[in-house]
Amino acid sequence: MSNQVEIDDQYNDVLRPYQKVGTRWLLTLYSYNLNGILADEMGLGKTLQVIAMLDSIRDKNKTSLVVCPASLIYNWEDEIAKFSKTLNCISITGAKAKRTLGIQNYRDYDLLITSYDYLRRDVDLYQDHEFECIILDEAQNIKNQKTKNAQFVKSLKANHRIALSGTPIENSLAELWSIFDFLMPGYLYSYHYFKQEYEIPITLDEDEKTTKRLRNLVNPFILRRTKKEVLKELPDKVDHKYMLEFSASEKKLYLANLAMVNKEMQAKMKEVHFDRIAILAMLTKLRQICCDARLVYDNIKEPSTKINATISLIKTLTENNKKILLFSAFTSLLDLVSNQLDKEQISYYMLTGSTNKEERRKLVNNFNEDDTRVFLISLKAGGTGLNLTSAEAVIHIDPWWNLSAQNQATDRAHRIGQNANVQVYRMIMKDSIEEKILKMQERKANLADSFVEGNDGSLSKMSKEEILDLFKR
Repeated sequence: MSNQVEIDDQYNDVLRPYQKVGTRWLLTLYSYNLNGILADEMGLGKTLQVIAMLDSIRDKNKTSLVVCPASLIYNWEDEIAKFSKTLNCISITGAKAKRTLGIQNYRDYDLLITSYDYLRRDVDLYQDHEFECIILDEAQNIKNQKTKNAQFVKSLKANHRIALSGTPIENSLAELWSIFDFLMPGYLYSYHYFKQEYEIPITLDEDEKTTKRLRNLVNPFILRRTKKEVLKELPDKVDHKYMLEFSASEKKLYLANLAMVNKEMQAKMKEVHFDRIAILAMLTKLRQICCDARLVYDNIKEPSTKINATISLIKTLTENNKKILLFSAFTSLLDLVSNQLDKEQISYYMLTGSTNKEERRKLVNNFNEDDTRVFLISLKAGGTGLNLTSAEAVIHIDPWWNLSAQNQATDRAHRIGQNANVQVYRMIMKDSIEEKILKMQERKANLADSFVEGNDGSLSKMSKEEILDLFKR
């Protein structure tokens, strides 16, 4: 095919064989001016395949747009920084003035990244812009054609459109119609016609002839691979950093506490024998505010950005039939997560230091054998000695500065007997003490981390300058 675009050379040694197939499929659609759904199962690297495609069609006069859930904005940024030597991207986040400037100067970038929520607020600013390619990540966000998400996304102008979703149909064929209405308006007719001619005969009458007809229509534009199909090509464990942004009120509260702690710290550092226990208490308070301010303040009623993002991730994972281990150093945080799971009617077990040995054994056996989706586990209670190989996803909702302890917890799922690869998610608040300590850990990967647990360890080994740096803005 003369107009087929080839995969950029920089990805030859980066993409796994099935990812090369996926990237070529995306480029073939692009060459033919067609659009489609990359519907690979979660954890197979849909983001990387799209980045490789974007690099392969890169042109200084063309700008593309990614729309994704808010919790994935910085994940896209990090993946681009990790894999692409050339893509110039900007995240459209923060205050209105900053977002407006980024959108106005969109031609200065290869790629804009924004969230469904920011798009709703900024949709008017996009109306005069035409993008080369619009990519919808977690495209099930537009499954309901009547929502603002769907309406605003469909109003954007682009030469090419891609939807990414491990679950393009969750409940009904109307969801598939809505995604195709974004990709190729009119291809599956009007919704009224589609409902009468396809949805009702297939769902109510189980009409095989109509099912086959619809399958023939959509199959060329959907590519899906499961982990089972490509298991031999997969790494055992894939790590994801979810960088989350404080809301305006959360940031204000965090910075106020940071300033107060900074003042106290400066005073303590002048003492000959400075009190490391007091420093640990200050550190813990800031960490708790990063997780959810309700851990510190009684007058806050709403769940935090971090809890909302975590619940959103859990919902996506459970919709993909994944079992999840969620670890936290704070049992009080597990209580807050469990409250939200109750509201969402997602089943879970909880294991803390107060769970006796018999109950602990029973919970582990039940989780491995029944349909309960989530296991909430406190760091001290469940970091070692559990075999939970039925789980395919591990969430570290608050980072543990000791990577070996974190890996030990992850290994509850990832060990001999696990037949699928394990996805590991770390929820990190951007521009906070969490990010600072994460960076410190990356610099000192073998630094022992007992200061989080309150005994001898890395805090006792850190210099005054290193401790002070944790509390700087």
